[in-house]
Amino acid sequence: MINNGIVNKTKVRMEKSVETLKTGLTKLRAGRAHPSLLEYIKVQHHNSGVNVPLSQAATISVENSHMLIISPWEENMIDKIKKAVQSANPSLNPFVAGTIIRVPLPPLTEERRREFTRIVRDEAEVARVTIRNIRREANNNLKKLLKKREINEDEERRIHVSIQKLTDEKILEINKIISKKIADLMSL
Repeated sequence: MINNGIVNKTKVRMEKSVETLKTGLTKLRAGRAHPSLLEYIKVQHHNSGVNVPLSQAATISVENSHMLIISPWEENMIDKIKKAVQSANPSLNPFVAGTIIRVPLPPLTEERRREFTRIVRDEAEVARVTIRNIRREANNNLKKLLKKREINEDEERRIHVSIQKLTDEKILEINKIISKKIADLMSL
């Protein structure tokens, strides 16, 4: 059925947009050490020369709320990993301790929290606009189908209501995600 296809395709695209927001927000640290802060960093593998995510070249663990430990799987990767962490995030100052790399996380200042809060709100607005654009596209497709007489007006209205309900749900989900992230940032 055409109508279920439009709603399902719209739902999948909206869910991807929300997931993109969640992924982007994990890169903003809320003052606590978490392995996801470093997982996205690319490191050049010594054998192949291919850039791989840090999570595929080392184990990332939490020592305490302000210290991450990187345990490279191969000892000759230590320097490359250290340099990759430094270049990916200049505010981090990793240091080698034997066969591991310690990454102390600087405490969040009030100014930095406000900056992160602004970034979170901006990212959320981008996600909301994306959701609305997806809705507009789906509604335009509906109008085209109605014009071609592939669906009738009742089906068009019903699908339109479904898409609007989906849009409202996803925007509410985005609002909850950012509220939680901002609360995390400000509570430390």
